[in-house]
Amino acid sequence: MDEKKILTYEGLKRYEDELENLKVVKRKEVAEKIKEAREQGDLSENAEYDAAKDEQRDIEARIEELEKILKNAEVVVEEEVDLDKISIGCKVKVKDMELDEEVVYKIVGSSEADSLKGKISNESPVGKALIGAKKNQTVKVETQVGVLKFKVLEIERPQIA
Repeated sequence: MDEKKILTYEGLKRYEDELENLKVVKRKEVAEKIKEAREQGDLSENAEYDAAKDEQRDIEARIEELEKILKNAEVVVEEEVDLDKISIGCKVKVKDMELDEEVVYKIVGSSEADSLKGKISNESPVGKALIGAKKNQTVKVETQVGVLKFKVLEIERPQIA
């Protein structure tokens, strides 16, 4: 039994769009590359053929991965998120007590996490510590560099794009 993947609606849509693109567009493109490379004759020393076959293998592996994620997806309905406490799907503004700066995070499932975009996993140390916290509560996070403290300033529902 595969584990459930928790996704926001935005994450679900992104994965569905990527899967559709891979199946409809990328498969045809790589099939055409393979066909053109075959027409060049000897396949034993044909770099274009080898590259196209590698690309085809990568596309098929990604399709399989996306289908597995989507098959096991549990979508968080962000409109129904309880804003009294932090949960998956929330956008949260916290104050890093050590650095004395405000940071905004969106709590997402692990497959959607992207720290560069402020999306942190519910399974990350910071995400785990924040889940269940309420406004004005201070949470402590055990990390490799020591204990971090965050004060919850705001909990809000993210805007659906």
